[in-house]
Amino acid sequence: MRAGTSRKPGAAREKLALRWAYATLSLAMVVPLALVGGCSGLTTQSTQPPPPTYSIGGTISPTTGGSGASVTLSGAVTATTTANSSGAYTFTGLANGTYAVTPSNTGYAFSPTSQNATVNGANRTGVNFTATPQQTHTVALSWLASTTITVAGYNVYRSTLNGSGYSRINSALVTLLAYTDTSVQSGTTYYYVTTAVDSTGAESGFSNQAIAVIP
Repeated sequence: MRAGTSRKPGAAREKLALRWAYATLSLAMVVPLALVGGCSGLTTQSTQPPPPTYSIGGTISPTTGGSGASVTLSGAVTATTTANSSGAYTFTGLANGTYAVTPSNTGYAFSPTSQNATVNGANRTGVNFTATPQQTHTVALSWLASTTITVAGYNVYRSTLNGSGYSRINSALVTLLAYTDTSVQSGTTYYYVTTAVDSTGAESGFSNQAIAVIP
């Protein structure tokens, strides 16, 4: 100890105590930061697996009507696919839910016309259809000549209602006394009338009605 210098008892201990206090405070601030960093790392590494998906499929037979048939899916999602050469079709990537499947192919009718298919945790198979060729029908019409000397031709009208609702079905005046309707559908009854048109474009009233029942 140097002369003229005096130290108070306990001064060294006070400084030491302050240093420990600062150190303790620093540690207390560091620990929470380390925990936050750890939580953030866990969050970025956590991923959810994609939900499972399923399929709906079946066959359209015989292959003459099934091959190349268009198949439409409606419901939770909508989609269209084409049956392969064996008449088989499949829709994939479907979530659980209820769907409607409807086939179509020109010249064919399908039984059933549409089916509901429910996906519930598994692929749905065996949604099958039968294709039947549609028979082509025509209606041949004929009538007596109009007594009007200046007649230029005739119009042919058709309706599915008895006695009303007629619509013209010829695109140009019919100059003969006959007309063939090639646009009829199976299972429908049609009602026909004709009119005469003179050279000035004036049109007569409807003729008597003719009926055609398409099987």
